Amino acid sequence: MVRLFSGIILVLIAILTVHLGGDVLYVTTLCVSLVGLFELYRAFSIEKKKIAFAGYAAAIMYYFLIRDNAYNEYTMILMVLSLMFVCVLYVLTYPEFKPAEIAFVMFGLLYVPVMLSYVYKVRIANGGRYIVWLIYLCSWGCDTFAYIFGVMFGKHKMAPVLSPKKTVEGAIGGVFGSCLCGFLYALYVGDKINSTVDIRIMFVVVCFFGSFISMVGDLAASAIKRHMQIKDYGTLIPGHGGIMDRFDSVIFTAPLIWILVEFMK
Repeated sequence: MVRLFSGIILVLIAILTVHLGGDVLYVTTLCVSLVGLFELYRAFSIEKKKIAFAGYAAAIMYYFLIRDNAYNEYTMILMVLSLMFVCVLYVLTYPEFKPAEIAFVMFGLLYVPVMLSYVYKVRIANGGRYIVWLIYLCSWGCDTFAYIFGVMFGKHKMAPVLSPKKTVEGAIGGVFGSCLCGFLYALYVGDKINSTVDIRIMFVVVCFFGSFISMVGDLAASAIKRHMQIKDYGTLIPGHGGIMDRFDSVIFTAPLIWILVEFMK
């Protein structure tokens, strides 16, 4: 019951913030990214180390640059400067930090704040107020249908080591369900989006690839948890775990949706 209630609250918050867009979504995505980054750094046992604060600071500066696409061209410069700064800190404080911790800081920066920022980037793009929902149809939609099909028909394990409960039948159901939702959604918003491609075809194709990558995102997050020997990334969302436990598939899906839509327009 707790899991269901917190899940409903989470979905309602997501719907509200994405619908409002603008500064509301911008600030929400920034906050979610920082919490997710903290959770990932905690999994790596570096969340309170000086080197981790370079990652937090870089994440905040990155979001400053992408606001309304004002300074997008400087984001790569920021990434390079962040790596250089972390390396300088590593040298000046040697041997306080391990080389792996340098990699953890930069990996976390790209994995959480940068990839999750594409929710905001898709939303402010042309037609983004409609296209942005594909991110959730591909991630949470696929997850929901995969669970239903897995419970009903699941027999063959998909990734027994990483996630013993996931089945091939569930995965197929997740992809099918996501594509079906994409097609039905296209019928609803098709006339509201300007595109040279049939919106129904575009949304089905996007949901097909998006649902696959959402499962990769889920399994990638699970692999990190298994390797670091933790059950969940946090306890912020009762019954679900932390931000990283709930947004693991969204993190992968958001940039892919942006890329596919840009190429298919």
